[in-house]
Amino acid sequence: MPPLSPSSPLSPSTRDSVVAALRAAGCVFAEDEAQLILAAARTPEELTALVDRRVAGLPLELVVGWAEFRGLRIAVEPGVFVPRRRTEFLVEQALAQLPDASVVVDLCCGSGAVGAALATALGTVELHAADIDPAAVRCSRRNVGAVGGQVHEGDLFAALPGELRGRIDILAANVPYVPTDQVGLLPAEARDHEPLVALDGGADGLDVLRRVAAEAAGWLAPGGCLLAETSERQAAAALDAFAGSGLSARLAVSEELFADVVIGVRP
Repeated sequence: MPPLSPSSPLSPSTRDSVVAALRAAGCVFAEDEAQLILAAARTPEELTALVDRRVAGLPLELVVGWAEFRGLRIAVEPGVFVPRRRTEFLVEQALAQLPDASVVVDLCCGSGAVGAALATALGTVELHAADIDPAAVRCSRRNVGAVGGQVHEGDLFAALPGELRGRIDILAANVPYVPTDQVGLLPAEARDHEPLVALDGGADGLDVLRRVAAEAAGWLAPGGCLLAETSERQAAAALDAFAGSGLSARLAVSEELFADVVIGVRP
């Protein structure tokens, strides 16, 4: 690549212009976003295109093509759920529950961020991820494949190899949990750019969680755990769903991350 000219994406004047454009578009952290966009752009023309996409409302992670998750750079693509920082709490809880886990499944995997983070922290593990959305499967293969895992396409447990029954130590299920009538109230970045199947959890937001809980015990190893993110107002019903499926259930809460994780352990 030839040397950058004075009008290149790295010049101070160009950097200032990018910050100004982002600030005018309402980006609260315009300086930080500008730095990431400038780093992603290889040419002035590409920089212009990236800034235009962000100004038009495309989530920053989709503009630059990656999201940070527990120190990892997770590849993300248009039409795929962007991993949230609060979901790092689910990973932390899984590691605290089973620090020596050897078989891990990331169900409703989206980008595969949870599975990739767990495998990175645990070391050598058998990692499987699954999602019903073909776009998520394509994207997660980049992230899960990078840590030696396998990705399967299908509806929840139907996507998994039967040989996993009774062997899973950590079953992370970052299921959709937004009630149907509240999807329209989500921020535009989620509502307009992420797949509905990754957001809509049914009438009370717990349809998918209940389906996962109902089958989990048959897939978990003795002492294995199921973890699912939910909201504070849904936590009691989620705990009931876990307990009703034969799991020893408890709730973990992070006030810092505004995260509620239901944990169910197979006796």
